Amino acid sequence: MMAKRIGIYPGTFDPITLGHMDIIERGAKLVDELIIGVTTNIAKSPMFDDDERIAMVEREVAKIECDSIRVVGFNSLLMDFAEQMNAGIVIRGIRGVTDFEYEYQLTGMNRQLNDRIETVFLMADVELQPIASRLVKEIALYGGPIDKFVTPKVREDVEARVREQGRKGG
Repeated sequence: MMAKRIGIYPGTFDPITLGHMDIIERGAKLVDELIIGVTTNIAKSPMFDDDERIAMVEREVAKIECDSIRVVGFNSLLMDFAEQMNAGIVIRGIRGVTDFEYEYQLTGMNRQLNDRIETVFLMADVELQPIASRLVKEIALYGGPIDKFVTPKVREDVEARVREQGRKGG
């Protein structure tokens, strides 16, 4: 009997975008179980707290017709989290060359920490490649439309947060 193939798709998902959803749907086809690991990146200043992001991802992932996806929050090294979840694969989305350079370095470091876990890169769909959570937040903070980048419910969440925090610019 073959061992269950468990994959992790980690990220901050602040907010979850259509690009993330594309990688989740495609990544779920590569493994028996896909764990969406929602974490905090200390180098980023999140718009939503951990619990809000986990709930947002759970809500959006529930729309996918797949029983083998679950959402788990974590606050540790990715390789430690992967071991804890018995995962053998980390799935990363790549939008372009800049992403690849960063992910290449990160993968090399992760291999030094745990060479039993493989990293698989999935290229973002061509139409979704420009989407980045950071840019979605920036556009929203300046009052721009984000409906091409996120689901309607995520758009509502982001716009509500912008109303709470206050819009930028004039």
